Amino acid sequence: MRAELDIPVGMIHVSWGGSPVESWINTDILEMSPEGQYYLDEYENKKAMAKPGIIPRNHRTPGSLYNGMLHPLKPFGIRGAIWYQGEANRNHFEKYEILFPAMIQNWRCEWEQGEFPFYFVQLAPYAYKEPQMGAWLRDVQRRCLSLTNTGMAVTMDIGNPADIHPKNKKDVGERLALWALAKTYDQKDLVYSGPLYNSLEIKENTAIVQFSNIGSGLVSRRGRPSHFEIAGDDRIFYPAKAKINGSTVVVSSRKVKEPVAVRYACHNSDEPNLYNREGLPAASFRTDSWEIIR
Repeated sequence: MRAELDIPVGMIHVSWGGSPVESWINTDILEMSPEGQYYLDEYENKKAMAKPGIIPRNHRTPGSLYNGMLHPLKPFGIRGAIWYQGEANRNHFEKYEILFPAMIQNWRCEWEQGEFPFYFVQLAPYAYKEPQMGAWLRDVQRRCLSLTNTGMAVTMDIGNPADIHPKNKKDVGERLALWALAKTYDQKDLVYSGPLYNSLEIKENTAIVQFSNIGSGLVSRRGRPSHFEIAGDDRIFYPAKAKINGSTVVVSSRKVKEPVAVRYACHNSDEPNLYNREGLPAASFRTDSWEIIR
């Protein structure tokens, strides 16, 4: 960004490895939702079980990092925020869908600088021991793009399923910078995102997935688009054949005569191959809202 804008860009580094989203939220905000209250109650139970004189407070305590690391920065003017977190909340991804947007709105309210840009990183593929929990968290992150003035850097192609800390951070930063240059600094004709799920159309025995942010077109690397699954009313997903057709991907399976839903890269360590021609990968997604059976 400094090279593109020809101005210095300062960053305030505020992070703590392995921290959950509830640590970064004002406890007054946590009290306002059942999801937030769940973590407050959990902490009260820990205090009740602790030895006399011991307060079980750490980087996972609700509100702890907000109080200790974020609140003291409130006098500083900022242009926006970038965020890379989610692993610690994967087993409660339903709560994350409520608390992550609540955190963003909490920060914006307290900084009193309007709806400043908030750009975040979708989780990279990793072989978590809990089946699909990372994938469901990724999908929650994608849906949070509905919040005003947010953006998401997709890392489906630059992770390491065997290493929760993948080494390639340069591309992560560059993808975040694309969002900032396009949306915060109004650089025109800049493709800043990979394909994002937009809508689903069922036509006979096929499901047609429409994407936004396709740039100059959809492409797949190393063969046809991979990691698509399809299901009918029975909610059983089968591996599917997929082919690109303009701005859409047509998905089908002989085992599903009447499709209802499509999923893409919905397993923890999936490394799929759908991109736009500008080289930015598609985000994982699911078109259904069915309850996840653990």
